[in-house]
Amino acid sequence: MATQPLVEASQQLWDDTLGKLLNLSDTTIKRNAVLEARVTDLEMELGLWRQAHAVSVEASEREVKAHQRLVATLNKQISKRDLFENQNPLILCVINGDERLFNASLLAQGQQGGIAAGKGLTQTIATYLASEELPIFGRISFWITVYFNRGALLDRLISNSICSVQQFDAFVAGFSQCSPRFSLVDVGYGLDGTDMKIREYVQTYTRFPQTLRVFLAGGNDTQYTSTFDALDHEQLLGKLVMLGLPTGEGNALRIPLPCLRVDNIFMHQNQNLQILQKSTPVNVSSAVPVGGLISPQSPASHISGRAIDPSLPLHKQNPPPCNEHYLMTCSKGPSLCKYSHEYILTSEQLACLSTNAKKAPCNWLKSGLQCPYGDQCCWGHVCPNGSKCFHMSKGKCWFKADGMHPA
Repeated sequence: MATQPLVEASQQLWDDTLGKLLNLSDTTIKRNAVLEARVTDLEMELGLWRQAHAVSVEASEREVKAHQRLVATLNKQISKRDLFENQNPLILCVINGDERLFNASLLAQGQQGGIAAGKGLTQTIATYLASEELPIFGRISFWITVYFNRGALLDRLISNSICSVQQFDAFVAGFSQCSPRFSLVDVGYGLDGTDMKIREYVQTYTRFPQTLRVFLAGGNDTQYTSTFDALDHEQLLGKLVMLGLPTGEGNALRIPLPCLRVDNIFMHQNQNLQILQKSTPVNVSSAVPVGGLISPQSPASHISGRAIDPSLPLHKQNPPPCNEHYLMTCSKGPSLCKYSHEYILTSEQLACLSTNAKKAPCNWLKSGLQCPYGDQCCWGHVCPNGSKCFHMSKGKCWFKADGMHPA
């Protein structure tokens, strides 16, 4: 009977021990699960750090390679420095002879007039360059190239009694004899032949590293939009200088470019237009009462053309009529302008066209520049609603320039 309590005590001891072992086992399993989860997290974090390190190393290697390429490029340029220094820096001048005509008095002088024109241009450009701080290396090489349509130009000059064929040929010879680098090139008959030559000239020679300046006479940035945009994208537009007139006439630029005004070398714009546009007189009675000049393309000078669709307003014609063509002079010309120059417009339609054009702001004033056409501009110089413009109070009026909302 004494062994019964001993057995019970022993059984109790075994039960307690087994319970402790089970508790210890459960605790160990749970702890292992926690540690395994922690290890998994650490391994994942380590993988992320390894990936970030690899990306960082790769970026660093790319930077090193890029730096090496830059150094190689600079070394290559430095190695060619002697080559550039041994070449004369270029100062180029290209002239659209169909649009920027030489002064009538110079043309009439023949050979002596050509020599005077060449020397005058050289002196004017030299004075301009002397006022600029240019990185001059070596001796400047100055070139002038004039592109023109000889047949068409002679017709205009002779029909307006500017000069004879002999005087013109003598003028060309005198101009060319001023320097072996002065050339007058006849592009022959063809649509936009002169413009094509000048576009190719400007976009080619402006990119030469030894070219310091390219002076352009005749035309504007609407004619050479793609060329100017490309040069602007390459940060080369600063090499271009427009040759203008003493009064600023003919410099119809929508982008800011330096302009060198020239005295007594070229005809003024009004003379130029009389030569370039031969048309029948315009009936003054059909003039537009407000908004610009009557162009030679107005009804009195039309013989044939397209008829306006009476079911549509003017601005919804396909394509709409060109405001500048009918109210002033379109600088783009019919081949480049996206609006039509072929409609037959009545005086009432011209008046409507003028009224509508005045509702759009002049791009010159809108850009903060002075409009070269003044009161004869077909576009609006002031907001039709004046100082009480509702859209101005909301900051949404098209007429944004100062002074466009007078009291």
